[in-house]
Amino acid sequence: MAIYRLLQQSAFGPEEIDRLVTAFEDSLRALKLADRSDPLTETIAKKLIEIAQTGERDPRLIRQRAFAALDLPAAD
Repeated sequence: MAIYRLLQQSAFGPEEIDRLVTAFEDSLRALKLADRSDPLTETIAKKLIEIAQTGERDPRLIRQRAFAALDLPAAD
């Protein structure tokens, strides 16, 4: 899974990682992406991490901002 591999190299703590994993899983569900090897999953993971690095901690807002930045259909 893309996000776990990327988070191994990050300075996020356990709570932040939990929030990012939640945002990632919710993103994949919203887009109906079941194939974890789809290149879009890594793109989403990188964008979620980038947004979290700005200080945002709410998984829902992280997901919404990532979707907007990637021009994906709005996530509720």
